[in-house]
Amino acid sequence: MDPYVILRGSEKRAPLAKKCCLMDSRELVQVTLKLQHPVEAPDRACLIAAGKRYSREEYESIFGARALSFLAVERFARSFNLTVVERNAAHRTVKLTGTVQHMQEAFQVVLANYEHKDGTIFRGRCGAIKIPVELEGTVEGVFGLDSRPHAHPRFVTLHTEHGLHATPDQQSGTFNPTDLTALYDFPAGDGSNECVAIIELGGGYRVADLQQYFASLGISTEVNVSSVSIDGAANNPSTPDGPDAEVMLDIEVVGALAPGCKIVVYFAPNTDSGFLDAVTAAVHDKVNAPSIVSISWGAAEAQWTQQSLDAFNSVFQDAALLGVTVCAAAGDNGASDNMSDSKSHVDFPSSSPYVLACGGTSLIAANGAIQSEVVWNDGHGGATGGGVSNCFVVPDYQTQNGVDPVTVNDNPSGFKGRGLPDIAAVADPATGYNVLVDGTKLQAAILASVSA
Repeated sequence: MDPYVILRGSEKRAPLAKKCCLMDSRELVQVTLKLQHPVEAPDRACLIAAGKRYSREEYESIFGARALSFLAVERFARSFNLTVVERNAAHRTVKLTGTVQHMQEAFQVVLANYEHKDGTIFRGRCGAIKIPVELEGTVEGVFGLDSRPHAHPRFVTLHTEHGLHATPDQQSGTFNPTDLTALYDFPAGDGSNECVAIIELGGGYRVADLQQYFASLGISTEVNVSSVSIDGAANNPSTPDGPDAEVMLDIEVVGALAPGCKIVVYFAPNTDSGFLDAVTAAVHDKVNAPSIVSISWGAAEAQWTQQSLDAFNSVFQDAALLGVTVCAAAGDNGASDNMSDSKSHVDFPSSSPYVLACGGTSLIAANGAIQSEVVWNDGHGGATGGGVSNCFVVPDYQTQNGVDPVTVNDNPSGFKGRGLPDIAAVADPATGYNVLVDGTKLQAAILASVSA
């Protein structure tokens, strides 16, 4: 009898990059093991539908990983010379470190270095991960063996000479975030006593830019912004044409609309493990206690492994049980979601039924009122994502909304999937937001944080 079993949903395609230098077998690798939830997903869904909500302390006690699961993983780690560096009951995770050689032996994989066209070198694998049969039913996912860049920031920018105060009282033009409070009839209040978590997989922010930006909008309150390092990543600003644009866009829009809230930015590596660890940390953060999580990064559903889809969706269920709203961008590459197979695709994590999927519009306002608002798809360098999921069934809250199955060519089985986006707001960069990034004034599209 084979002492190993295939970890369901762990199959990964070979990277679209060339193999390069051989790996040093002594190189250290860190992985995150996601442990089995003690309550089955359908039962958790019933609790959510019934309106059950728990404190983070209650959640850990009721739904946290069990001691026997930790013991099983620790025995496994010792047998392969792997070191347990962290175990977290609420997260249901164990982090292990070990050499490439020991990781390959422990999980029956072959790791290799690959190089992207831009020169980026990363660690990759293809095929399935295997685990010892005694861990079957205990370990649901293994993340971090592969370090290929996983997600893309969901923003589009246009350089502008009009500055931060381009007036919306024209038939076209961009907006300061504060202009939207009246246009979209935002409720009164400044977000006091709330915490918004923002997930970032690269880039950074400059405090001086934030101070200048908020002062230019007449916001006298000092907006409370801090950061949390996940898996060694940190606030690392560089230039406005990179991920900094996403980071600053997210912070500036949230801070302008809710200057009294606390904003916590969780910086993580752009890998499947980094992304998952950041979302998990934000949802279960007892110190900052976010009530909203904003995610402006994603990739087409087809680019995710099943174990990743399952693990993220499980964390989003956690968020629902904790009363945390998760907002995610629906994408900025239209119905194809940047896939080249001529089929329709939707973006994950926004396609999760436990996430508020945020799409984009083109907005024209005059005299303080909306004159026109249509779907963003007008050739300005992008288009809102959306469509029907190929992975998640229609949730109860959409059963009366007439969501149709995806087209026959895309979905021969007629799978009835979750429709998205759920909401939409201005995102076309030609009618989008005036922001300040690394000292540069930009017009930008944002598809997640505005909904927070």
